Amino acid sequence: MSVGIVSYGAYIPKYRIKVEDIARVWGDDAEILSAGLMVNEKSVPGLDEDTATIAVEAARAAICRAGVDPSRIEAVYTGSESHPYAVKPTSTIVAEAIEATPAMTAADFEFACKAGTAGIQACMGLVQSGMADLGIAIGADVSQGAPGDALEYTAAAGGAAYIIGSNESEMIAVIEDTFSFTTDTPDFWRREGMPYPEHGGRFTGEPGYFKHVTGAARGLMDKIGTSPEDYDNAVFHQPNGKFPQKVAKMLGFSKEQIKPGLVVPRLGNTYSGSCMMGIAATLDQAKPGDRIFATAFGSGAGGDAFSFRVTDRIDEVRDKAPKVEELLANPVYMDYAMYAKHKGKIKR
Repeated sequence: MSVGIVSYGAYIPKYRIKVEDIARVWGDDAEILSAGLMVNEKSVPGLDEDTATIAVEAARAAICRAGVDPSRIEAVYTGSESHPYAVKPTSTIVAEAIEATPAMTAADFEFACKAGTAGIQACMGLVQSGMADLGIAIGADVSQGAPGDALEYTAAAGGAAYIIGSNESEMIAVIEDTFSFTTDTPDFWRREGMPYPEHGGRFTGEPGYFKHVTGAARGLMDKIGTSPEDYDNAVFHQPNGKFPQKVAKMLGFSKEQIKPGLVVPRLGNTYSGSCMMGIAATLDQAKPGDRIFATAFGSGAGGDAFSFRVTDRIDEVRDKAPKVEELLANPVYMDYAMYAKHKGKIKR
């Protein structure tokens, strides 16, 4: 039985802070940082926004884009590393808000920045087995970075949602296959009760990001007998602008192939929403028949790779919900003081 994307939606808060405004507070060189990270600014959640509200907005956009009856959604999975509750699922809030309750299953996923794509894989299994008509997988975060830490320059807010189904006439993209590569590599972590994550510094690249992204990507291409030349576009997890470009080159993908989905310079790293946001930006521009390769990465560590083939239905639904480019447009900029207030860095 085929399985694929029936619809997708994204949400990005309107607020932004420029890297130079963060650097000014900590006495860092903004030009060197921007050049090294290849990130110019990042999104910031509003005072009334969190992972749950972002997930709801993304899910509603996905439902609107394809006119999906929410009562058909029988699985709701929200992946995040900034769930608002330590004990209380985000996914039940989402399910209630999109009117998918009560006849459904819901759960929250955690696997750093690939928790959302793990949700896609779970939905694939449920709809292929016939246990669910449709499933929705969401990657959303209001990611954290300690004041003055390197993460503060990229940790952003946003999310993307994907409705997964098995009816070929409804699919905007067929999921040709998926492959995961996972090891116990503690390159990034946050202990219970700690407000900010810690990271292994130089170990984040190797043996973290590059080993697992290339392992998953090569594993999938070997599995289905494809090569970079078989794809029109590619998306890789975007912790910054440098890593996805470097790993694309390592794997044999060109700058032109990754350009449509490379949104991190104007968005920052939306963690669980990062790769999924890049896929959404790519679908916003894709043509019927295009093939898209994507690999998400989650610290801890693992990679999820996917091969998509876009169908004719993309042209019918694409313009019925906000595109990523529209969500990035007309930002409202804030200084560090307001940013710190929005992110709860100022404690009373």
